[in-house]
This record gives sequence, structure tokens and C-alpha cells, in this order.
Amino acid sequence: MTKQTLKSAKAFAPASVANVSCGFDVLAFAIHGPGDIVEVSIKDTPGVEITDIEGDGGLLPKDPPVENTAGRAVMAMLKDLDIEDKTGISIRIKKMMPLGSGMGSSAASSVAAVVALNKLLDTPYEKSDLLQFALQGELAASGSPHADNVSASLLGGFTLVRSQHPLDIVKLHVPKGLVAAVFHPNISISTKNTRLILRKSVQMSQAVQQWGNVGGLIAGLYTEDFDLISRSMTDHIVEPARSILIPGFDEMKESALELGALGFSISGAGPSVFALCRSEEDAKIIKKEIARILDTFNLLVEAYISPINLEGSKSVT
Repeated sequence: MTKQTLKSAKAFAPASVANVSCGFDVLAFAIHGPGDIVEVSIKDTPGVEITDIEGDGGLLPKDPPVENTAGRAVMAMLKDLDIEDKTGISIRIKKMMPLGSGMGSSAASSVAAVVALNKLLDTPYEKSDLLQFALQGELAASGSPHADNVSASLLGGFTLVRSQHPLDIVKLHVPKGLVAAVFHPNISISTKNTRLILRKSVQMSQAVQQWGNVGGLIAGLYTEDFDLISRSMTDHIVEPARSILIPGFDEMKESALELGALGFSISGAGPSVFALCRSEEDAKIIKKEIARILDTFNLLVEAYISPINLEGSKSVT
């Protein structure tokens, strides 16, 4: 590592959609718009300290920092560099998306933290190498280091977690014109809790259908075959269990598909839902209908219409 010259550095990491219907824990993509900004600074005394969290409503832990996704990720990186006992880092976090939204809020914090720290320390790691540390941050949020949200938020685009152990992430081709519409109803769902309701085993026939859909979705991305993408966006395993927690899910899905969505499913663990669309125009039409349906449940909705974010995380000033 070269001599450290900066006193502080700041980075942004975007929201992401994980699972992408059939790809539970293995597929994700990044979107434009919401995300987190994390600033890291050198402090005089060794150790990691979270000095401020903005936009969390006082809900996220600061102390000990290992219980915060950004703090845990920073600590993992310092340990890997063997400087955790002689380096002091203070962390400021700005949350710019709802907590428990299913849009990778925890992942965005951990990703932005390690990207900022890497810049602060004169870039000892390549961007892709930062994934191992951001992944440790996910342990603080959900109790398991799943790599789908963090890989998309860090690297951008559409990502495939081919293997968790050893970690093997593949960036997939993104067809031109592909647009995501993500809708967050004004409720919160815990990722830990939604993982508890999942079945521990599935029938072989369902697994085979799921494998076929994952393969079809990836093939559709590479061949830019929107019809194949659409046929493949069916989840036989996770969506049926989690959708019961989201008011109006079945009606939203039916309406979105009738209005031309390629597919419609749950973003991450929910409650956010998403539609993949052929155009921004289709996404805007679907947005109005989703808002109407959620209004019947007296729920406000935040909507984000975005092409796939190919850049992912980045340093900011």
C-alpha cells in the first residue's frame, strides 16, 4: 500500500434489485436514483467510529460499529490490510433510500463504505476485490453474507453469483432498452424475518423449473430476446411464500403483465416490487396502475424508473 495522503473520502453506492424473480440469492441488478453516501475520515486514535447516520430515523446502530453494515465492512478491510490496530477511521453515513425496503439498503452502505475507504487509503484494492469486505457488512444486517445486492451495487449492471464459496461473480450482458420500474409501498419488512418463512426443501420438479428459468433469463439477456426474458421470469419457490406479506401483490402483478411488463416480482425480500419493461413509456404506464392499486390499501408508494445502472458504486466529492 502506498503512503496515505488523503484525510477523508466519500463514495456513493446505488440501490439494487436482488433475486430478479427466479434467481434467488444469485441474480441482481443496480438501478439509478436512490442509494447511500458514506464518508470516511482519518481520526487521531486507532479504531473505527460511526459519528453520524442521516436518514435512518435513529434506527441503525452506531456502537459497536461491528453491528453496522458500513462499520463491519470497514473493519474487515482494515483487518485484511493488517492495520486495524494502528489506523483510526470515522464514518458518516447518509441513507437515501427506505430501510427494510428490499432495495439493498444495507448493501449500499457497506459498498459505499469500502469504496470510500479504498480511495482514502490510496486504492490498495481493485474494485472487484472490495466485494469480500462489503459482503462482511451484510452479516450485520441479515445474519448471512449473501452477495447478490452487494455485487450489483458495487459493480453495477446485472450480476450473477455463480458461487458463494469460493466467491465467483459474473457480470451479465444488459440489453439496450431494458428499463426497471421499482415500487416501494410505505411498509417495512425485515430480511431476517422473510428468510425464516422460506421452505427448507423444495420438490425436484420445482427445482428443475427454476433452473430452466434462471438459464432462460440469462440467455435472454445475452441474446437480447425480450420474449425469452419474459417467459423465464417465473419464480416457483420464493415468491409464493413472500408475496403474502405484500398487500395487493397478485393484483399488481396481473396488472403489470397486462400492461406489457416483461416480468413482475418482489425486489429482494420486499416489500418493494419491480417490473422489467421494454421501454420507459411502458414503465410509466405501469407506475400509475401500481400507485392506484396501493392506494386502495391506503399505502403511499415511492417509484423509481431507471435503465439498468451499469456503473454501480463510485467516488464522489
